Amino acid sequence: MTRLTVSTPTEGVLEVELDNGPDNLLTIGMCRELTELLLRPPAGAHVLRLWANGSAFCLGRERAGTNPEELRAETKVLAGLQRALRTTPLVTIAEVQGDAAGFGVGLLAACDVAVAVADARFWFPEVGIGLAPALVLAWLPRVVGERQAFWLTATGEKIPAARALELGLLNGVVGSAEELRKDVDERVALLRAGNPRVHAEIRDMLRAFGAVGDDQALDMSIDRLVVGSLRRGEA
Repeated sequence: MTRLTVSTPTEGVLEVELDNGPDNLLTIGMCRELTELLLRPPAGAHVLRLWANGSAFCLGRERAGTNPEELRAETKVLAGLQRALRTTPLVTIAEVQGDAAGFGVGLLAACDVAVAVADARFWFPEVGIGLAPALVLAWLPRVVGERQAFWLTATGEKIPAARALELGLLNGVVGSAEELRKDVDERVALLRAGNPRVHAEIRDMLRAFGAVGDDQALDMSIDRLVVGSLRRGEA
């Protein structure tokens, strides 16, 4: 059964399709494959477009580990994928045609751009199995704030796409699957009109500046702007 299909880059766009049954759960193998692709993309790739086949986008990940060693190894793979989404040279777009839960929300939230259909719902179900979602809490408070992060993970409340947009988990919400494809097409075209090097620099600066205070970020920005100005015109 197909689980992760990766296209050949076409005009700088690399498409990745999730297809793992009705829930589109990520396996550890799928996570490893996607991590490798993000860290070592094919030549000429600029934008990675992530979408899913079926009614759900991704309702989390398959759990296989039963002992401390297996659980630690599993978690390292999951953390590695989240890190790869932050450090990849590619611009990443999640095309969310259905519900997302747990690690599935983390997957789309780690992308640079995420757009969803209006009837998609988002939630963190780990509290229902007696688990505090440590990987989720490593990034969620920075996106939605501590109060909202507590509420979402402590209750497992399902929120609609409109609320996810308000909280910063999404860039946009559209009415239908047809509108979703059109919206993402337009966003890809806008991104492809830009310089991949500049996009990579923007992503790197967001990471670097986000890890320090405002004053240090301003100091760092001086050298970054000088180097960037000297590199204008480079591909």
